[in-house]
Amino acid sequence: MKMNIHGKNKFEVKPGLRKYIEEKIETFVKLFSNTDGLSVNVVCKEYGDDKVVEITIPTKHLILRAEASTEDMFSSVDSCVTKLEQQLLKHRKKINSIIRSRDGVSTYFSEQFEKREADEENGQVVRQKEVDLQVMSVDEAMLQLELLEHDFYMFINEEDHKVTLIYLREDGNYGTMRVK
Repeated sequence: MKMNIHGKNKFEVKPGLRKYIEEKIETFVKLFSNTDGLSVNVVCKEYGDDKVVEITIPTKHLILRAEASTEDMFSSVDSCVTKLEQQLLKHRKKINSIIRSRDGVSTYFSEQFEKREADEENGQVVRQKEVDLQVMSVDEAMLQLELLEHDFYMFINEEDHKVTLIYLREDGNYGTMRVK
């Protein structure tokens, strides 16, 4: 397993925090049966009094990501790891059923993970919706997003004519995602 831990926005990860993060991640990755090719990226940053930790674990077929913000960096690490565990527990059944035939993902989970209980009743698709995508600029899409009071909005970007998703970030800014 490769672990990349670094600070952002002039935040320096001190040895005590680094060791704490490594211990927490090592405990978490025991949920996977094979950690040889696993890569874990941890970013620690400060925004005023908020201490933010972001953990990303890209795997062959999915990307696990969690972010937590508290007044203490150690608490943020704990909260972030808990969120990752909850994601895995919640989506274990879906991951196994959808990707069972593919190599890797269904064998990522160790016996320890299989012993944990998950709330399998939640998280079902309860509504499907079709939308007509409009060609517009990013600024127009941002305005539409705000007018609808949604967290995201999908449109066709007038610059490259690709399907694009604009979304509201937790820091109040916007991000976009587009199809390759």
